[in-house]
Amino acid sequence: MEGYISILEDMLLSFRIPIFKKRAKRNLSLHPKFYYFDAGVFRSVRPAGPLDAPQEIDGATLEGLVAQHLRAWISYRGDMSKLYFWRTKSGNEIDFIVYGQDTFCAIEVKNTAKILNGLLAFKKDYPEAQICCLYRGKERIKIKGVLCLPVEEFLISLIPQNPIWF
Repeated sequence: MEGYISILEDMLLSFRIPIFKKRAKRNLSLHPKFYYFDAGVFRSVRPAGPLDAPQEIDGATLEGLVAQHLRAWISYRGDMSKLYFWRTKSGNEIDFIVYGQDTFCAIEVKNTAKILNGLLAFKKDYPEAQICCLYRGKERIKIKGVLCLPVEEFLISLIPQNPIWF
């Protein structure tokens, strides 16, 4: 399987995001996260059957779209920031960590309104990080001190300078 994934990466058809391990205080997952180069390709090749909820497929597609935009944003900024994710073995997860010289932000992408346990656990371990939840709503809200932004607003704000959510 590793060889197949490496071929997809070499052909620029996929990419992996490594685990954020700096000053790790928890037992973390060992495997990087895999994404196809394009959210539309992911959606078209992902098998779906009676046990696959449309919300799960839509959520993974939305996460892939955000990953694509974050990678482009980091590349255009040219400041050597890196994209990571964070997942503990107990199940807490943050979809994206943007970490660089002047950037440290944790971003969770939600297709549904779920509890923000992963972001809150990450903030406890890394209080200096900015945290943000992206969701498919229409307004900015705060839940338990976490800024929740409409994903559309977030994607539009990704410009090489500072996005509006910093």
